[in-house]
Amino acid sequence: MRAGGAGDVLFKRVNRYWRVLATGFSFVLFALGGLVLRVSVFPVLNLFIREQQLRVLMARRVIRVAFRGFVGSMRWLGVLNYETNGLERLEREGLLILANHPTLIDTVFLMAFVKRADCIVKGQLWDNPFTRGPLRAAGYISNDHGGGLIEDCITSLQRGSNLIIFPEGTRTANDGQINLKRGAANVAVRSLSNVTPVVISCFPPTLGKGAKWWQVPPVAAHFRIEVKEDINVREFLTTAGSEVLAARHLTAYLQDYFRKESQGYAAA
Repeated sequence: MRAGGAGDVLFKRVNRYWRVLATGFSFVLFALGGLVLRVSVFPVLNLFIREQQLRVLMARRVIRVAFRGFVGSMRWLGVLNYETNGLERLEREGLLILANHPTLIDTVFLMAFVKRADCIVKGQLWDNPFTRGPLRAAGYISNDHGGGLIEDCITSLQRGSNLIIFPEGTRTANDGQINLKRGAANVAVRSLSNVTPVVISCFPPTLGKGAKWWQVPPVAAHFRIEVKEDINVREFLTTAGSEVLAARHLTAYLQDYFRKESQGYAAA
């Protein structure tokens, strides 16, 4: 028993050291992949595809395949595991996908599984040498657009893109409390787009707000990505009688919705 116990402790320690190295390697791979796409793949698309919208669609397809490969490599390396439910609901066009945001790589997961995906990106990433190439090629929406941000989102939905928004605006706080901003609800109400909620859970927690990449959990993190049934936005507009009130009520509803769903997964 003692020998077995000592062996288990040694195995867990070695496994944890390996996952630290593998996580670091994964981030390096992500950065280099973005640089390779910028200097080799996207210039080819610019050269051979003149029509801008088609070029954007092709760039997004390339990014989706790359992110799917990246997520698969992290699973293969033993950094994480994941399961998905309800992905068939993402086979439509013009979806407004709202998700909670527990970890740093939630965007990567969704972009890997959502076809024709568009998303809102922090303005600072547009100046990052490893990310600006893919971002510009794919025509994603910068959050630096100020008052025009909501209009950009509505235009994206009207073009048939599947728009991914994290209504919290940043990763969930360490205490697990989800607090939503009203921007996503404004997009939903003004575009009359039903909300397709995606609940993301991760246990043990990793890559959360303020966490360092080398602070890996005792065992490989397990992600669960579940696409839920649509939420009818028109009901909120009919009840509220105005877009302002409808957005306020929808935000409150979504905040309660994501809090309950996230707590349910944590308890399970």
